[in-house]
Amino acid sequence: MRFIFSLFLTATLASAAQQSDFYTREEIPLPPGEVMEIGSIALMPDQQVAVTTRRGDLWICKGAYGDDLTKVSWKKFAQNLHEPFGMFWKDGSLWLTQRPEVTRIADTDKDGIADDFETICQDWGITGDYHEFAFGSTPDKEGNIWVALCLTGSYTAEAPWRGWCVRVTPDGKMIPTCSGIRSPGGIGFNAEGDAFYMDNQGVWNGSSSLKWLKPGSFQGNPTGNKFHTLANLPAPPDVADKSRILTERTKFPDFIPPAVIFPHGKVGQSPTGIACDQSGGKFGPWAKQLYVGEQTHSQVQRVCLEKIKGLYQGAVFHFLEDFECGLIPVRLDQEAGILFAGGSNRGWASRGTKPFTFERVKWTGKTPFEMETITAARDGFDVHFTEPVDPTTAGNPNSYAMDTFTYIYQADYGSPEVDQTTPKITAAIVSSDKKSVHLKIDGLVRGHIHHLTAQGVKSATSNLLWHPETWYTLNEIPN
Repeated sequence: MRFIFSLFLTATLASAAQQSDFYTREEIPLPPGEVMEIGSIALMPDQQVAVTTRRGDLWICKGAYGDDLTKVSWKKFAQNLHEPFGMFWKDGSLWLTQRPEVTRIADTDKDGIADDFETICQDWGITGDYHEFAFGSTPDKEGNIWVALCLTGSYTAEAPWRGWCVRVTPDGKMIPTCSGIRSPGGIGFNAEGDAFYMDNQGVWNGSSSLKWLKPGSFQGNPTGNKFHTLANLPAPPDVADKSRILTERTKFPDFIPPAVIFPHGKVGQSPTGIACDQSGGKFGPWAKQLYVGEQTHSQVQRVCLEKIKGLYQGAVFHFLEDFECGLIPVRLDQEAGILFAGGSNRGWASRGTKPFTFERVKWTGKTPFEMETITAARDGFDVHFTEPVDPTTAGNPNSYAMDTFTYIYQADYGSPEVDQTTPKITAAIVSSDKKSVHLKIDGLVRGHIHHLTAQGVKSATSNLLWHPETWYTLNEIPN
């Protein structure tokens, strides 16, 4: 009873840490009277920021970096686009991914309004269905744009290459790259340059997840498999219903499992844009981690990744919240250390007080006491903290708790949590610098999500964890 009361008291005190202590979230004023359901953000020269709206407008904002946001100004650069979800600035032009194509847009006469529109690639299909989104990346190391193509209605594939990821080369060639996509919400790269996308819960997706777009891979949803014949590609796997991802992917080496699963309802439920932190500490101590937007819960989650036995896996942490609307794109200015986020709630409910939003987040310079990373070990996990821990609490196995679960891999929509287990934490060994703890665990389960709570851990200065839980997807256990 005493230990239970201690955990309750710890959880109560931990809530004293406020997001505003560490990160400042500010709304950027929008053009009066305009419907600004933001779908893309691009960073331009001279601290200008371009945004596209779901209704097809492209605006350029000045003053979004300034101390006085009342001085922000906007100019409409283009209109009548087709729901662009992905945009970047390159070589004096804005490049964007619309539902039917990748487009390059420029202002050749320098009057502030686009006058040159070039179709780069339009080789995938479109029916006009509401869900046939196309999410485009910034260019990769070879200059290619990666495009994740949503299924028709999120259930069927009524137009060519729906349910696939394709690459568009700088000269406009389309390269079919990965099959098995359902309903993407965003796409981006990690620090190593590998491509990832966020897929949403639904058929063949027990819960939303971050997936690695390894070229030639199958991502799990067989609906669009039929299109391999269009390019004479090998047929993707013919997977079994009512199975488990681990079971199916061990039968089919091309089946790449989700790198990090976001448990539905516990870690949002509609993940979207991806931004990698390569700011060199300008946005906090999260080097090379990914920030993922969340539409329904109006949040940003934080992800750390590692590669074990050739597969990505890692943990998702709660991070930022209380945005005024559901987020779609997130874009981190690596030099300024500013995270821009925009969004919309049309068609999808979201937290917040507004139907659309454009916001920025800055680090205050104060680092929260957090689990910075968690990595898998042969006999458990290594947890690295943002500051030295109190050895008495951090070295006590009773300061932690763990449970595991997975999902049914099935053609039905989503899945309950199944196959639950409760591993035993047998030891908590504090490192000599007191910034890491090795947790010895009896009962690791390959292929399961491992939910770790650290409610009882304190820092050396008696701080409690800002977010005391994480969810690690254990695709492989290290040798």
